Amino acid sequence: METKAQNDINGGVFLISKTNPDQIFTPEDFSEEQLMMKDSVKEFIDREVWPNKARFEKKDYALTESLMKKAGDLGFLSVPVPENYGGMGMGFVSTMLVCDYISGATGSLSTAFGAHTGIGILPILLYGTETQKQTYLPKLASGEWFGSYCLTEPGAGSDANSGKTKAVLSEDGKYYEITGQKMWISNAGFASLFIVFARIEEDKNITGFIVPLEDNNGIQLGEEENKLGIHSSSTRQVFFNKTKVPIENLLGQRNGGFKIAMNALNVGRIKLGVACLDAQRRVITKSVEYATQRIQFKKPIASFGAIKEKIAQMATSCYVGESTCYRSASNIENRIQYYLNQGLSHQEAELKGVEDFAIECSLIKVGVSEDIQNCADHGIQIFGGMGFSADTPMESAWRDARIGRIYEGTNEINRMLSIGLLLKKGMKGELDLMPAVMQAAIRLGSEKVEKIAEGPLAQESHLIENFKQIFLMIAGNATQKFGSKLEEEQQVLQALADILIEIYFAESALLRTLKNCNRNGVKSQEIQIAMVQSYVLEAQSLISKRSKEVVIHLAGENKNEKEQLLLVVQKHGEYIDSPDGIALHIKIADHVIQNKGYCF
Repeated sequence: METKAQNDINGGVFLISKTNPDQIFTPEDFSEEQLMMKDSVKEFIDREVWPNKARFEKKDYALTESLMKKAGDLGFLSVPVPENYGGMGMGFVSTMLVCDYISGATGSLSTAFGAHTGIGILPILLYGTETQKQTYLPKLASGEWFGSYCLTEPGAGSDANSGKTKAVLSEDGKYYEITGQKMWISNAGFASLFIVFARIEEDKNITGFIVPLEDNNGIQLGEEENKLGIHSSSTRQVFFNKTKVPIENLLGQRNGGFKIAMNALNVGRIKLGVACLDAQRRVITKSVEYATQRIQFKKPIASFGAIKEKIAQMATSCYVGESTCYRSASNIENRIQYYLNQGLSHQEAELKGVEDFAIECSLIKVGVSEDIQNCADHGIQIFGGMGFSADTPMESAWRDARIGRIYEGTNEINRMLSIGLLLKKGMKGELDLMPAVMQAAIRLGSEKVEKIAEGPLAQESHLIENFKQIFLMIAGNATQKFGSKLEEEQQVLQALADILIEIYFAESALLRTLKNCNRNGVKSQEIQIAMVQSYVLEAQSLISKRSKEVVIHLAGENKNEKEQLLLVVQKHGEYIDSPDGIALHIKIADHVIQNKGYCF
């Protein structure tokens, strides 16, 4: 596989090109300014939010609103907004960093922050006219106003473009009247502005509108929803009854609302992923704290192998998630700069930069949202009976985590979307997918035994490259068999997405660790190397399982083809000399326990 230069890295390229460790950004690369921002956010959360954690479980919406105002006063809401609109104008990595550390204490504040700074602000930033941006962004960036995003309807969830909300142009042509019902609207209870999607007349696609909250303009709110988690996140239905919206508040192009919604969700997806990270760190640290204090059979439960296994898995998934989120964040930031250098406006560059990495955004959303759920579940189990009690932070963490697999498009939708986007890039010539598929078939069919390089994580590097070849082989066979009907084979797409997630996550952690080995020495990364080995060992098992499922389905009654493909998966998709997974878990857990929590 060829190696791409950093400014040539585009979405999906990780699958068909080899990435060098020095090409990626890691959490160890944060600038002094970014570290100061991180410390400021952590200090705010530890001072203002964590001590009030119990209040969030009692539907204290006023608390969430007041904390959002304080976050605005501290500048945290303005990080992605350019300076000429009242923001800090910081890059995509810094935006992700603030979202990461502001989201760990409670899902209620995390949701309010994410909805406001993501899908509340971004549609105006990315698609608004200069007048719209000058009018609304300064108020949203400061926290004077809060934004809300009205897309979902009773009959339009994953199929967002099927919404029934109507926009009718007035006889004098000066305004639209919007009528319809929106549901599950975050921040609705204290929003000053709504981004609303409605269909003009009988248009094929929906259109976006900027709708400020005004008295006597046909906007009514339903009662606060009773939810499994995120109890102090305001979530209401919003009803529009001939709500007047000036024509100059149409957002983007007529019929362009679906594209606005999807591109805003791309950012929402990667930000949702990073918003799960500090929650994992806190769950891990609290679990270790409890496990070292809880004595059973005259020993702390942290000394038991069953507990160590959980702590190791929790720490590993967090380390891998960090590696993946910040790798992608930097890739997006570099891509935005690439487009700026090409002469595009900031608006156009940011839009295209994020859109180029829509595949990775979906993979991250799925992978990390499932990791935080597993992490919180382990946390409950470590706490035992106390973990089931509302008096400990574990059960609220578990409940809050559950929404992550539904937000920003369900994980099922995002799995299928990631594969669909990948194949579409191949068909449009944006990704050299077909040559890579052909090359994979040749390489996997060769009798030649490939030599594994020497050095740290050499076997894992080799195995990840083989995972890519296996994915390309299976995806190529699936496309050949089903053609345009592949999109109907949802179980095949889900399996392919699972393989792709493991490849991207494993490679991101491996590259981060190798980069730090190169600059700090292998000994400094002893535990990180163990985490990569542990993750690849688990990934190997899942990739093998999902690959075999698809191969058997594709082969059907063709026994010969089935046997050949299964042999390829087995030959190239497994360790030659498997590491000791149990020993790795003990090593990782002992280090985390010794450091009293997550320490990477």
